[in-house]
Amino acid sequence: MTHPVLVITGGSRGIGAATALLAAERGYAVVVNYVGNVAAAESVCARIHAAGGQAVAVRGDVANPEDVEHIFRAADRMGTLAGLINNAGVVDVAQRVDEMSFERLTRMFAINITGSFLCAAAAIKRMSTRHGGKGGVIVNLSSAGAKLGSPGQYVDYASAKGAIETFTVGLALEVAGEGIRVNGVRPGIIETDIHASGGEPDRVARIAPTLPLKRAGTAEEVARAIMWLVSDESSYTTGETISVSGGRAIAP
Repeated sequence: MTHPVLVITGGSRGIGAATALLAAERGYAVVVNYVGNVAAAESVCARIHAAGGQAVAVRGDVANPEDVEHIFRAADRMGTLAGLINNAGVVDVAQRVDEMSFERLTRMFAINITGSFLCAAAAIKRMSTRHGGKGGVIVNLSSAGAKLGSPGQYVDYASAKGAIETFTVGLALEVAGEGIRVNGVRPGIIETDIHASGGEPDRVARIAPTLPLKRAGTAEEVARAIMWLVSDESSYTTGETISVSGGRAIAP
């Protein structure tokens, strides 16, 4: 049986990995994209295979057009593309804007913004009825930082995610008549290792007690929101960004 195919960028860890596992459980063949940690990506695929699902780990930098085509050619070999989860993203160490280097900003925007555009374009060429496709779904990952601004920490990351929310609205309207729905998910403080990569491995433990729900969210909770947007249960929803932030309204 041919399963619908879902491409998940940054699918080897955190929210991406949780989404890959849930998608496979719900009958999707999954392309687990990663950029460096092959062991983590293969581990996700092994768990999917053990449960009887289909998955393949595909290396690729979403900011590189050639790598993006490599990722989507892998999806083509698996079957018909049904959706893209634009999850790949990076943060950096906490800094003020007047301390940020050109190199940091270039990397931040290339991966978090340009990569999402490149992957969306590749998905549209396969899914849009304008291109002979059968339609599909794109879900873009934002962040509570898009609303909070992340002053003194990651204004560049927050700005990139703000751009993603605008991208979500514009793209949704652009392809609404072509069988493609485009939505976003805006996670808050979630228990993943992205905080460690930003130089704050204790950030979740420090902030969680200050949140309205008095705890951080889990990657699985975000994955469920993502998969609702992928599913037909959200068939009349497009151009929206759902907040999965535990009620977080202001930066601690």
